[in-house]
Amino acid sequence: MPNQHEPGRSGVRSTWSRSDRPIPRRVVRPLQAFLAEEAAGGMVLLSAAAAALVWANGPWRSSYQEVWQTTLSVRLGPWGITESLRGWVTEGLMALFFLVASLEIKRELLTGELRYRRAVLLPAVAAVGGMVLPALIYLAFNPHPPASQGWGVVMPTDLAFALGILGLASTRIPSGLRAFILALAIIDDLGSILVVALFYSAGIDWDAVAFAAVLGAATVGLRRIQVRAITAYLLLGVGMWIALHGSGISPTLAGVALGFLTPATAFQRPKAVSQEAHRVADATVDDPEPPDADAAQWLYLADLSKEAVSPLTRLETVLHHWTSFLVLPLFALANAGVLLSATALVDAARSPVAVGIVVARLVGKTAGISLAVFLAVRLLNARLPANVGTRHVVGAAAAAGIPFTVSIFISELALPAGLVDVATTGVLAAAVLSGALALLILRWPRKVSEPQTDRAP
Repeated sequence: MPNQHEPGRSGVRSTWSRSDRPIPRRVVRPLQAFLAEEAAGGMVLLSAAAAALVWANGPWRSSYQEVWQTTLSVRLGPWGITESLRGWVTEGLMALFFLVASLEIKRELLTGELRYRRAVLLPAVAAVGGMVLPALIYLAFNPHPPASQGWGVVMPTDLAFALGILGLASTRIPSGLRAFILALAIIDDLGSILVVALFYSAGIDWDAVAFAAVLGAATVGLRRIQVRAITAYLLLGVGMWIALHGSGISPTLAGVALGFLTPATAFQRPKAVSQEAHRVADATVDDPEPPDADAAQWLYLADLSKEAVSPLTRLETVLHHWTSFLVLPLFALANAGVLLSATALVDAARSPVAVGIVVARLVGKTAGISLAVFLAVRLLNARLPANVGTRHVVGAAAAAGIPFTVSIFISELALPAGLVDVATTGVLAAAVLSGALALLILRWPRKVSEPQTDRAP
């Protein structure tokens, strides 16, 4: 977007990063543009995973487990929580990720493409196909517990990596395909949340769950009486997390609950804020004496301006970059560091868990999504985005097969400790193979005679 805050245009003084000095022009603004891209999070996540693998297999390999197994305790009198650093990342920071995911889902359901039945039909059917078939394939390789409990590992779609693959093939990709993958991944996220809540909870402490529910009800109560401070809602969310910690239910679901309870409508009407802005502007001067004599009125207007944006949008905007560039990379750094010695790789290649993950992701995701789309178009009269054909659908399905963050997260919940590293190795192998397959399909030279259609893949 053009810079609207340059001196001389509107009288608004530009910041250093928007100036024409060499460093802002050549370094800062290109970096800001890169970080604004959705695929940038995937690149940072991939870099963190690579760093974890180098750390866990390099000269300092012994320090990898030592660092992440270091315990950190937070106590208040007789109450306290003690977790390893890996545990704080997996169960603590990942709650922020699930909070942002639930905010995105709610926004799409209320104001995005998913509010239209016709628009949601195709990605919804595709998401179901992309979850069910991989789970069945995994169970075919692992029919008995405890390995069979890992079926949820093969279901989630990693949106950051899927969009990254589409970005690498951008010159050959119709614009509607990205929207299709985005909607599919959002529905997939909702399915993954339900799987975690329904199937990976055991030995539930119902008193703790009831207390968390009371805090959720308090959140609704604050909305009803028009409490506007986001801090109050975040404190209740932290309380829900503490209540669920050790309850037998993943405390990350506190983030999910808070996200769905966050108000999606603004507290203030834009017209009222605009009228107040004009009143404040007319009542103040450019050079007050003493300086900041009008500060109270401008602070009042700043608060009103914030309240013209819904808490859902404000919270999502604040947290999105934190989760993309801090939470998820830290999770990858803490969990992707598996041993890649010859013996470990041979063991993984012989393990039904790792093989099941690879086949389920590479074949199951690709075939499940593609077949579901075909059936939705043929039987339910669903429509593909404009200029999207068979190759695009299959390539996008392969990109959706790239597993990472949520797959590793579910493996931590579902599998015993002895199988987690094997599952992580399978996840990493499946990510590489699915990404390569997706690029091969999407970048394959198209025949001149190949038709492009919005009716059927």
